[in-house]
Amino acid sequence: MNIPTERQFIPLNIAVLVVSDTRTEADDISGKTLVERITAARHTVTEKAIVVDNIYQIRALVSQWIASTDINVIISTGGTGVTGRDGTPEALTPLLDKILDGFGETFRMLSYQDIKTSTIQSRAVAGVANGTYLFCLPGSSSACKTAWDLLIKDQLDHRTRPCNLVQLMPRLLEK
Repeated sequence: MNIPTERQFIPLNIAVLVVSDTRTEADDISGKTLVERITAARHTVTEKAIVVDNIYQIRALVSQWIASTDINVIISTGGTGVTGRDGTPEALTPLLDKILDGFGETFRMLSYQDIKTSTIQSRAVAGVANGTYLFCLPGSSSACKTAWDLLIKDQLDHRTRPCNLVQLMPRLLEK
């Protein structure tokens, strides 16, 4: 059996969701930061939307994206804090088939280097729903950079060793 020594890059279709009561396309920095990084990594941004911080509106849109066979990954930014309006984890966690606990834990560990104990306010979470990966990031562009650059980018690159999330994609819907 001939086993290839190099893996090929596999571009993914990624949807970006900005959760905010105040941002518009004109002043959205975090969503633009993610789009720039996703594109630079040679993936495709297939959808981008801004939705108010309302768990039902968030859940409705993300449910459509999860049901789409054209979207492999959803990255949201915003709504992960502790104020009364922050509801992204509450909106998305019920949709998840599996939670990737290590994502939130590692994100907070990495964030500690920059924001120290303020990282305990982050409720960043990730998981899998209907074969689609979801990542819920804080709303700051700095948090988006940290999450993408230090965690998500390599896990969405099929060439990353010893393992990555892309190589698991064919098996996500196994029962």
